Amino acid sequence: MSSQLFCPSRFLRQGSKSVTTILKNKSFYSSYAKTLAPGDQLHGYRVQQVRQVPELELTAIALEHEATGAQHLHIDREDSNNVFAVGFHTPVSDSTGVPHILEHTTLCGSEKYPVRDPFFKMLNRSLATFMNAFTASDYTIYPFATTNPIDYANLRNVYMDAAFHPRLEKLDFKQEGWRLEHEDPTDTSTPITFKGVVYNEMKGQTSDANYLYYIRAHESMFPGTTYEHSSGGEPARIPDLTHEQLVNFHKTHYNPSNARFYTYGNFPLEDHLSAIQERLSSFKRVDVPYVNKKVTPWTEPRKMSSTCAFDPLSPPDRQTRVSLSFLGNETRDTFETFSMRLLSYLLLDGHASPMYKALIDTNLGSEFSANTGYDSSTSTSCLSIGLQGVKDSDVALVQERIVQVLNDVKKEGFDNKRIEAAIHQMELGQKHKTADFGLTLMHGITSGWFNQVDPIDLLEINKNIERLKQELAEGDFFESRIDKYLLNNPHQLIFTMQPDQEYATKLSKAEEQRLADKVNQLSDTDKAEIAKDGKQLSANQDKVEDLSCLPTLELNDISPKMKRTVLDHTGLCNTPVQWRTTSTNGITYFRAISSLPSLQDDLKVYLPLFCDALLSLGTRTQSMAEIDEEIRLYTGGLRASTTVSTSHSDIDHTEEGIALIGNCLDRNVDKMYDILSKLILETNFDDTEKLKTLIIGNASGLVNSVAEAGHIFARTFAASSLTPAMHNAELLSGMTQVTFMNQLAATEDLTEVVAKLKTIAATVLKQPTLRVAVTCGEDAVSANESALSRFITSLPNDDHVPQHQHSNVFVPKYAKTFFPLPFSVNFSAKAYRGVPYTHADGAKLQVLSSLMTNHYLHREIREKNGAYGGGARYAGLNGLLSFYSYRDPRTLETLQTYASATDWILQRQFTEQELTEAKLSIFQGVDAPISVSEEGMLQFVNGVSDDMRQRRREQLLAVTQNDIRQVAEDYLKTNEASMAILGEANDKLMNDSSWTIQQFGQ
Repeated sequence: MSSQLFCPSRFLRQGSKSVTTILKNKSFYSSYAKTLAPGDQLHGYRVQQVRQVPELELTAIALEHEATGAQHLHIDREDSNNVFAVGFHTPVSDSTGVPHILEHTTLCGSEKYPVRDPFFKMLNRSLATFMNAFTASDYTIYPFATTNPIDYANLRNVYMDAAFHPRLEKLDFKQEGWRLEHEDPTDTSTPITFKGVVYNEMKGQTSDANYLYYIRAHESMFPGTTYEHSSGGEPARIPDLTHEQLVNFHKTHYNPSNARFYTYGNFPLEDHLSAIQERLSSFKRVDVPYVNKKVTPWTEPRKMSSTCAFDPLSPPDRQTRVSLSFLGNETRDTFETFSMRLLSYLLLDGHASPMYKALIDTNLGSEFSANTGYDSSTSTSCLSIGLQGVKDSDVALVQERIVQVLNDVKKEGFDNKRIEAAIHQMELGQKHKTADFGLTLMHGITSGWFNQVDPIDLLEINKNIERLKQELAEGDFFESRIDKYLLNNPHQLIFTMQPDQEYATKLSKAEEQRLADKVNQLSDTDKAEIAKDGKQLSANQDKVEDLSCLPTLELNDISPKMKRTVLDHTGLCNTPVQWRTTSTNGITYFRAISSLPSLQDDLKVYLPLFCDALLSLGTRTQSMAEIDEEIRLYTGGLRASTTVSTSHSDIDHTEEGIALIGNCLDRNVDKMYDILSKLILETNFDDTEKLKTLIIGNASGLVNSVAEAGHIFARTFAASSLTPAMHNAELLSGMTQVTFMNQLAATEDLTEVVAKLKTIAATVLKQPTLRVAVTCGEDAVSANESALSRFITSLPNDDHVPQHQHSNVFVPKYAKTFFPLPFSVNFSAKAYRGVPYTHADGAKLQVLSSLMTNHYLHREIREKNGAYGGGARYAGLNGLLSFYSYRDPRTLETLQTYASATDWILQRQFTEQELTEAKLSIFQGVDAPISVSEEGMLQFVNGVSDDMRQRRREQLLAVTQNDIRQVAEDYLKTNEASMAILGEANDKLMNDSSWTIQQFGQ
């Protein structure tokens, strides 16, 4: 059978000339697209619409596949980062997670590509700038992006064969979905347990209280519809799904009649249609499965509640969440959707919004609840307003305050300047030249498209803005909608979630009971099958496969020369300025870094709070609400943040600084710089009420991020004892900062905090410490020079440094640290010191980490042990190699896998193809398109020049098998490492004296 397989790799390389020749005449195809008209027929498709969308510089073409009814939207735009996506309408009638598990399993091999996990294999045979798949509440979509036409054709073939002709083998279902298996598949005396990638992914997802609150409120809002179920899967329900049900779901839902195709960029439409038609020619039109999406409107408001785990990181008396949700408009009405989204923005967004003033500024809660805002992802939209970090005694008050604000706004309306600022943000947002514009458009239209919304209507922003301006002039525009959808809408849900100290224990016991019930029902035959399947799955995972049927790029598809960025370097007022002059659509992008003196850690830990305070506290003459309105009216946003960069030549030398970032229309550069100057010079740190609000919100936000990005926190903590840069990163954004901010949140007297912030203000953001980067059009340089000069000279010119400065020599330390947290899964990391960016071994370590991830760690951590993710990562700029796992059911076993990886790579002989694939995977990131605002930033922030990057490029391309073995010996075999684990309490770790236990809430 294998001899009859169609192998497209060689075919596509032979046929690539026609593709690249066609692309030389891009303007012809752009004009060709504009000549199409409704009714035209192309490659089995009939054109339905052709519309120019000048505000986005694109032509949108809607087509239908005549034989199957498949819908296709093509966005013709002069953008080399081309996108392809195929999606399916996948509403559910239960919470077994069938579309989510199917999304995983379709990518485990197909008819033309019968290898294990071709999706992950293609990650290393491609220069894709993006590859992924998503399961939403009622659709599943498979997108990728690439700038290479050969790569595009390769990936399109793999994606389409996976979607329409997957193997869906039972063992793949068990690996990706769920299975009963012995803890050690080779030893039947070990206990039988639940395993599976999606099973553990959703255990981790539902450990995140924010996610849990969002889905429980969402499900409660739409009873009797598909939305009352979890498409991702409830861990308690996932084991109810059978392989047969999965296969049947694919048969009924993964048909072209139920599909949407999306293509974007400057590759020819005819090529897309011809290739897709070839894949669809064997299909016929079928009926699409019906699932109810329309909720029966309630006749009176409802109250519902749920529980979540108690959070040891948060104040014990402020862990309740509460929200009011209102059923909204039918999303098919795109103008009403646009209007409701704008209403949500006006009510909720920023310091000047009435809900922020009433709910956040008053400290009724720490921040808005996860479901707050306007949600148009469903057939009927909803708008929610809520808080987290609420006291139980304040739940009723929160509800009353929300209703009071709505009544006040209905009576008084919104300030015209606030509406103008919102429109300004929309108009400015259209002008940004971002690297992922095609993917952003796709995400913006997909949920509506699967709910009978015309996707092109969603693109025509200016049409909605013009209608908005007309209807605003007629009066009562927002007031009528507040009345209709909010105040006089009986379909309201009051949803509360409270912490339960026993939640994690109850969850664990319930899982143990489900497992016991399953195991007790097993016959001897069932047990024999479990043992057999476990061994077979393990054998499959270890099997070396012939991957020759998979298409691939080659090493010579990577350009030996990098694209250089032309930069000019001048000085203004004794301040170095980097200029990038290019087409920016009339936008100026500004960035400044003020380098810091050496500060003690007990002051440095306040730096993130200081940066946020600049944009949160206001001045003595202006409230933050007033300043926030100016920022929205005249800029695209301003930001202040800490920055830490490692020297490109010495990983023990770092630069610490504060970065100021902003953008605006060229006509507003004066105002942008004036606002920045005001914030730096006049921020009122004595406003302790606003400061308290900021601290509580920051503490809450940090706590919420741990469950979502635990692997990053683990990796940062493990590396923090190895280099000064990572020590600072941990202090400013790691678990240390999480702990510190929560301690501040529990502090009533902020006198010391105010003093620390004032000390920092007197120390930083001085003229002598500043360097600036500006990206703008040639015609905006003069205006920027003038305004920038005034900004620089407005800053203090003294070089005062506080007496407590210090300069200690950093000495690496090696530690093992465990953070017990109320999660159902774990996040682990192990970190080694590497070399600086300019060292030749850096490129070798980067290739080594790719080889380890793709040939060993992915298999051991994800496929065998069921973690959602894991691998090795070499951070070239920081000079650190880290192992990590994400939503991992194991702890010490994974650390053993990290240790085994070193022995494995020292014994493994890699083929030239495998080395090529590792390099391709690296160059996906190296050569990925970047947004205009990021051009030249590697030079500006890190001091890495184009010449250094070119040398690094040449070093990466030259890495050999001997190089891999050399760096494995030099940096992994003989060096010490630091480790960190975040996760559920583990007796082995808790009782192991070699581990430091970091307890919270005690």
